[in-house]
Amino acid sequence: MDVAELPPTGTCEISTLGRRSGRVSRIEIWYVVVDAQIVLTGTPGSRHWLANLRGHREAVLHLGEPVSDLQVVADEVTDPATRRHVVEQAWRIQPWYAAQAYSIDDWVSASPMVTLTPLTPLTD
Repeated sequence: MDVAELPPTGTCEISTLGRRSGRVSRIEIWYVVVDAQIVLTGTPGSRHWLANLRGHREAVLHLGEPVSDLQVVADEVTDPATRRHVVEQAWRIQPWYAAQAYSIDDWVSASPMVTLTPLTPLTD
């Protein structure tokens, strides 16, 4: 199985290493698959998980479907054109995003957004 075979959206959990505490933090979050990349994003605003990933790019992605724990490396999406593309696709794939009280421009300018690259291939 590769990333393109994952459901296009769903909830997952991500375990990050605290940028200051050094402790593992695990949260639930939505993911979307855009252009065969796993993307974590959320409503505009600051997030501890993003700050943690800025300090320590390696994390563990816990998928429920298919059940799997994946070692991943996070890359923050900063290019405005790429961010807009991801937001537009995320709104199409996961209606929850579009239902929030923010415009696409708000999401492009201020939402947390990272792509996750598995360090090992996804397996069944």
